[in-house]
Amino acid sequence: MPDLTSNTAGIISPNPFWLASAPPANSGAQVQRAFDAGWGGAVWKTLGQPIQNVSSRFGAIQWMGQNGVGFNNIELITDRPLDVNFREIYETKKRYPKHAIIASLMVETREEWREIIKRAEDAGADGLELNFGCPHGMCERGMGSAVGQEPRVNERITGWVKEFANVPVLVKLTPNVGDILPHGLAAQAGGADGVSLINTIKSIIGVDIDRFVPEPRVSTKSTNGGYCGAAVRPIALHMVAALAREPQFQIPISGIGGITNWRDAVEFLLLGSSSVQVCTEVMLRGYRIVEDMIEGLEDYMRAHDFARLDDFVGKAVPAYSEWGNLDINFETIAKIDPASCIGCNRCVVACHDGAHQCIHIDESGKTHVPFVDESECVGCNLCQIVCPVPGCISMVEVDNGYPPATWNEHVNEGVQVRPKKGAH
Repeated sequence: MPDLTSNTAGIISPNPFWLASAPPANSGAQVQRAFDAGWGGAVWKTLGQPIQNVSSRFGAIQWMGQNGVGFNNIELITDRPLDVNFREIYETKKRYPKHAIIASLMVETREEWREIIKRAEDAGADGLELNFGCPHGMCERGMGSAVGQEPRVNERITGWVKEFANVPVLVKLTPNVGDILPHGLAAQAGGADGVSLINTIKSIIGVDIDRFVPEPRVSTKSTNGGYCGAAVRPIALHMVAALAREPQFQIPISGIGGITNWRDAVEFLLLGSSSVQVCTEVMLRGYRIVEDMIEGLEDYMRAHDFARLDDFVGKAVPAYSEWGNLDINFETIAKIDPASCIGCNRCVVACHDGAHQCIHIDESGKTHVPFVDESECVGCNLCQIVCPVPGCISMVEVDNGYPPATWNEHVNEGVQVRPKKGAH
C-alpha cells in the first residue's frame, strides 16, 4: 500500500487531506466526525475575539444544473467562546493523537498573539495557521487581508508569532494581490515554517434584481464576501505553482482552493503542495467525500509506482514555464470521430464564432459529421471543449518537419518557425 503520510512544515498527518478553517471545522464534534470519516487533519475555524455573525451569509452560482460551482460567504471568525474552542481542541487531540489539528488564529496586538498562541499550544494544537487572508469584515478592522496585502506587516506579525510559538507556523496568504511572490517571501522572511494558500477571493456573488440588493442579502444591505469553490481552483493552482517554482522560496505549501476530488488534490500536490485543505465541497457533500479522495489517491500512486507523497510532490513544477519558453513549432489539429459524432454542430458554431473558422458542415448532406480544414486548424482546443460527447474530438500532434523552437530563440537567434495558420 502506498504511504499517504503527509509532512507539511513538521505537521504530520496520516494523509494529506485536511479540513480548511471554515464552518466544517467549527467545533470538536464536527472535527471528530471528520477524523472518523478519514480526514488526516483539520485547521480549526479561526480563533480570535468571538464575533456576532449575520444572517444570511452564503451565496452560490448555479452552472449546468450544479449548485455551488462558485461559492461566496460573508461569515467571519468563530462566534463561540474561546474557552469552549480550546477545551474541544484538547479533547479532540487527546482522542485522535495521530491526526493533525492546526489552530487558525487572528488577533491584533503583539500581546494578544502571545496569549492566544500559548492557549492554542496548551490545548494541544500541532501547528498554527495565521489568517492573513479573510477578505471581508475582519480586514475592515485591520486584520485578515489587511495584513496579508502588506508584505512588511505580514513579515512583522509573523515574526512576533515565531517569537512565541513552539509548534510549526503556517501563514495563510490572500489571493487579493497582483503577485503572490512578495507575500510568500515576506512570510518566509518573518520565519514562517510554511504557507497555506489561497484564501477566498473578494467578490459579490450576485444581485437580487427585484429588491436591488447584492447577495447574500442581510435585510436591506449586503457586502462583498469571499469567493471559493471549484471555480477558483485555476487561480489557486497558479499561485501555488508561482511560489513552488521560485528558487528563493524554500518553505512548504499547504494548497487550498476548489478541491472537489482526488484528481484536484493530485494537481495541487504535483504543483508543490505537501497537503491540501478542503472546505466548500465538504459543505456541499459532507465529510465522507474523503473516502473517495483517499481511494483515488492510493490508486493513482499505485498506477505510477509512487511509494510516498514525496515521490511526486512538485513533480509538475519544472514544466511550468514562461510563455516565451514554449515550443511554438509544436502543432496539433482537431480530429472528429465519425462513429461517435451526434451532429450537434456545436464545434462548428464555436469554431466559426469564437475561433478560426476551420470546421465546416458537409453541405452535400451525405453525412452529419462536420469536417476539419486541417490547413486552417490552429489546434486551439475550443471544439474539444464544447463537444458534448467525451472522446469524439481529439487533438492530434502533427509532425510538421520543424524542430522545437521558442519565441525567445526565434526573436533573438533567428530560429525558423512554422508558417502561421488561420491568419485569414
